[in-house]
Amino acid sequence: MTTIAPGTQGDSAPQRARGAVRFAVRAARGGSALATFRHAGSLRAVFPRMRPGGAVEAVLVNTAGGVTGGDRFSVEAAAEAGAALTLSTQACERAYRAPPGPAGRLSVRLSAAKGARLNWLPQETILYDGAALERRLEIDLAPGARVLMCEPLIFGRAAMGERLTSGQFRDHVTITRGGRPLYRDGVHLSGDIAATLARPGVARGAGAMAALVLIAETAEAALPQVRARLPETGGASLLAPDVMAMRLLAPDGEALRRALLPILDLLTDDSLPRAWRL
Repeated sequence: MTTIAPGTQGDSAPQRARGAVRFAVRAARGGSALATFRHAGSLRAVFPRMRPGGAVEAVLVNTAGGVTGGDRFSVEAAAEAGAALTLSTQACERAYRAPPGPAGRLSVRLSAAKGARLNWLPQETILYDGAALERRLEIDLAPGARVLMCEPLIFGRAAMGERLTSGQFRDHVTITRGGRPLYRDGVHLSGDIAATLARPGVARGAGAMAALVLIAETAEAALPQVRARLPETGGASLLAPDVMAMRLLAPDGEALRRALLPILDLLTDDSLPRAWRL
């Protein structure tokens, strides 16, 4: 294990959180196992379940307690040929009000080799009023790899009466296979985010959303089952015979999770990480 000490910008400047996790999993007799592992700073990975015949399950833990301006976190993980890996988070990530200056940044780079299975299933990210967050997710697949990706997002806690009247959020997702793009998505919100979300052509006042992508031979067969579980504020379609994309809007985080869990249970064969149930 390597530890990175947070840097300072002078005695009066606040410290910024830094964290990095890098690891790979390989196929092993009876299932999958860790091949390499390293973490640093205030980002950790724990492995609560490594059962024979199953995937390696990794749970990311941010010991800084959240993300604010100037923070830097990175995750790099690889599923080698024939291996299976599921990544989740211990709890909802929180993007807090940021001071003037650079936004907080979270970078995730994942890869899956031929015959590998990869699930990227973090719990919700909650944006607080005044947050400044930039996220980037890059997934690179080899032909024959299976991937399920879902990223849920909550725009303030409705039960607490929170409203995002200021802030900045940038999100970029890129999935490639053999170097060719399969899926690209981007979200850019700034200023009065609540007012933007209230527009009929944007989110019609939704306070939470989720994006999901399934890349698998079973994507086409799964499409009608996913659509049957979606509320009126969600939609799913095929981008290719083996690529399904879904978008879901909800009034708040509770409604989002209530709609999302049956779909994730379906697409993970009821093996959703236990952290989602706590």
